[in-house]
Formats: sequence, structure tokens, C-alpha cells
Amino acid sequence: MRLRRLLLFLAVGLQASCMVGPDFKVPQAEVEKQWLERKAVSGKPYGSPEIFWWRNFNDPVLTRLVQMAYDNNLSLQAAGVRILQVRAALNHSIGNLFPQQQGMSANLDYAYIPPSKDGSTLGSTDPVINALAQNLSQQKQAFSIGPNLLTDQALFAATWEIDFWGKYRRKIESEKASYLSTVAAYDDALVTLIGDVATTYVNIRTVEREIAITNENIALQKESLRIAQVRYQSGETSELDPSQAQTQLLKTQSDVPTLETSLRELKNSLAVLIGQTPDTVDAIVKSGAIPTVPQTIAAGIPHDLLRRRPDVRQAGLQAASKCAMIGVQVAEMLPALSLSGSFGGASSNIGSQQLSDIFNFQNAIVNVGGNLAMPLLNYGRLINNVRESDAIFQEAILNYQNTVLAAQKDVENGLSQFHNGRTSTAVLADAVKSAKLSTSLALARYKAGQTDYTTVLSAEQALLSVELSYTSAQNTAALGAVNTYRSLGGGWQIRNGGDVISEAVKKQMAERTNWGRMLTPKNHLPEIAPEDRPAESVSKNRPVWALTNINK
Repeated sequence: MRLRRLLLFLAVGLQASCMVGPDFKVPQAEVEKQWLERKAVSGKPYGSPEIFWWRNFNDPVLTRLVQMAYDNNLSLQAAGVRILQVRAALNHSIGNLFPQQQGMSANLDYAYIPPSKDGSTLGSTDPVINALAQNLSQQKQAFSIGPNLLTDQALFAATWEIDFWGKYRRKIESEKASYLSTVAAYDDALVTLIGDVATTYVNIRTVEREIAITNENIALQKESLRIAQVRYQSGETSELDPSQAQTQLLKTQSDVPTLETSLRELKNSLAVLIGQTPDTVDAIVKSGAIPTVPQTIAAGIPHDLLRRRPDVRQAGLQAASKCAMIGVQVAEMLPALSLSGSFGGASSNIGSQQLSDIFNFQNAIVNVGGNLAMPLLNYGRLINNVRESDAIFQEAILNYQNTVLAAQKDVENGLSQFHNGRTSTAVLADAVKSAKLSTSLALARYKAGQTDYTTVLSAEQALLSVELSYTSAQNTAALGAVNTYRSLGGGWQIRNGGDVISEAVKKQMAERTNWGRMLTPKNHLPEIAPEDRPAESVSKNRPVWALTNINK
């Protein structure tokens, strides 16, 4: 009962004690009121279509690739394992709220004591043995110390530094913010991965289209060369015409290997993203068109980025972690109160005692003490540790503010690329029709002898250029949509209801190390949705027992 009261008193005293250092508040950041590229923004609110944005392209191959990347990408798996690493560090910090040093010790000693001149053993030079003998003598107990002396001892000892200034609670606060920032870093890696898969896929389809256009023009130029050769052989034109046609054809044919190389490199990159070997990509991707883009994008309002983008959350949580470390360093400058104690027993084979008497209450050993330590003459080391932590925190604040600005820049760039790409696509679509008509008319007039081959050559060059420009504009519009969706921070929600580590990886880790229940998702992932967990939600002055729950 007394022990229970003591522990209750210490818990109440710990809760009532102060926590030195500043409490974190989310830094102010400049956010624009609305997007500049309003023509590209839909009036609809940001919702599920923008969260799972790759489905808006209505391309089943792209949807499959995104799922494969989420399931198999090794870099994403590494980011998930990082969450476990930081969660274990948080558990370690939580343990410091309890006695920091505690353990059991036991020893059994043997000593040979040669008899003194009078035949007794009191002439031993061992002070412990003599003290034991004298104690028994004073108690007028019959005893004898033979030449073979055995002593045993078992102790449980603990040392507890009371967290009066909040040093350990601030450390937990810092570790918890680091843990949540690691979850945000995983989400950011997932957003980046999905964006990279979509970008690579769009580029693959673009290069495939460029190869197809080039081959179509090669076929057209071969026909032009045939006509020029026929006219030359019939004496209707000079050798210049077939020579020009041959030159143009060879130039166009030389572009194909370069495009094929680019296509192979893109597919190899995609293989890494989806966690597959390069020889499997062709069967997965097959052939297809450049994904079509929506008319507009529901971008929401700029202020939503602060809670939606994982990298913004990560920067805010990192700042919260650095803020808490200031309190840790301030506490190092203040007096530290520690309690220590030990309990156990000891016995020997002196007199009528036996080694098994160690468990008798009469042989109990109890030791309780306290210690108050105050750092002195540290020559500025401790205050400079505080200054260093404060500078690190200020750097994190600036990084957060810069991340918010960069997020807005990314969205604006994506919207501009998307809108202008769609505008160019619409104009170039008409240009392609005109170029095809011009080429057809030029070739017909050349066959009729109404114009020279230069007109045909110019028309074919213009057609190839315009078709490639049209394809490039389609690519720009599609990538603009991808970059906009990516910069809006959607996509990480694909992991909701799942885990950040594959079953195969967890099996490997469990075979090496005792992870207990930590490999269960509920024990290493927060329950509260990240966008509903602002950086200032990390623990403040809450009960000690609440600090052990990562979801509070």
C-alpha cells in the first residue's frame, strides 16, 4: 500500500512538473488566395477523382501500372521500413519515462583463508570476512570460519531520474513528431512514385507515336522517291529530284534507331518503378495511344495544400521535432533529481548459515537513496547546445515556409503546362490536317509535271514537323495534367486500409528479430488520417500514460 501511494505521488508530481522549452506552433506561410491559371481549374471541389487521379485518363494499363508500383516498388518498401525504424526509436524514448536503469545481479564468491597462528581465521586480511566474523561474535553466536568460505548475493537495483523539467517528455515529443514526419515522407514518396509512373508511361506512349509517325512518313517518302525515279527514268526531270528524295528518306530513316533507344530506356525505367525486370515490360505495356486529358482539373483552393501535400506535412512535423529538442537541451542546464534503490539478500557458510539462507527475510538487503546533480562550470557548452538547437529549429521553420511556396509553384507550373498544352494541341490538330492536304496536293502536282520536287520536299518536311509537334503538344498537355495532380498532393490515399510494408519483407524481419506486435499495421501506423493531424497536434502537457499512445 505504501509503495502504491509513493508511485501515485511521483506520478502526480511528474504531471504537475513543468516542461521547459517552447511549445510548437505551425509557422506562418504565404499562400495565394486563388490559382492564376483559372481557365484550367474546374469549379468542382477537390475530391475522389483528384485523389485517384490516374483513373481520370481512362487508361486501364496506366491504372494497372500504378497498382503494380505500389505493390512492388523497392524504394517505397524502404520508406515503409524507415517508419518501423523511427517507431522503435519512439518506443525507446517512451521507456525513459520509467526507471532508466534497472536490473538483477547475483554473485557467488569463494575464498580460501589460511588459519592464523592461534588456529583461528580472524587473522584474515579480507575486511568483509573479518566484519562478518566480528558481527557474529558480538551477537555471541557460535561460529566457525573454515578455510573454504562461500558467500552469495542477489540484488535488484533501479535508478530513476525524475522528469521534473520535461527532458524526457520533450524527447518523446520530438521523436513522435519525427515518427509522424516519416509517415508523411512515405506518403510523399508514394505521391512521387505514382507521378513518375504516369510520367514515364505518357513518355512511352509519346515515343511510340513518334515512331509510328516517322514510319508513316518513311512510307510516304518512299512513294515520293519512286515517283521521282520514274519521272527521271522517263526523262521528265533531272537526277536532282530522286537525289533529294533519297536524302530526305535516309534522314527520316535515321531517326528511328534514336527513337527506339529512347523507348527502350523509358521501358527500363518503368521496370524499376514497378519492381519488375525489363523483359516483362513489353507484355504489360503493349501498345496504345497517348492518354487523353480532362477538360479541366478540380484543384481546390491553394490553402488546402497545407494539409493535403505530404511534403508540407513532413516539413511542419520536422520543425515540431526540432522545436521539442530545444526543451531537451534547456533541461540539461537545470538540476536533475534521481532516485535509486536496491533490494535483495546475502548469505554465506559462516557458522550455522547456509547459502540458501539468502531467501530469508533476516538476510534482506535494502538500500534507498536520492541524488541531486547540478551542472556547474560547463564553460558555455550547455547554453551553446541550446543555441544550436534553436538555430536548427529556425532552419526547419524556413524550410517549411519554402516548402509551402514551392508547392504553390509546382501547382501553377502544372496548370500552365496543362492549359497551354491543350491549347497548342487544338491548334496543331488543324495544322496536321492542312499539312496532310498540302503534301497530297504537292505530290499530285509533281506527278502531273506542274511543279518541281522542291515543293514536294518542303511539304513532306512540314508534315513530319507538324505531326511531331502535335504529338509533343499532346505530351505536354498530358504531363501538365500529371504534374498538376502530383503537385496537388493526391495519390497517397491508395495505401488507406493497407500496410506500408509487404508481407514478404515483414516475414524476413520477423525471422531475424523479435518484433513483437510492431509488425501489425495498427501498431506502427497512426490511426488518424494524416491530413487531419496538423503538426501542432503532437503531444504537449498531457498525462504520462497518454504519451505512450501514438494516436493521441
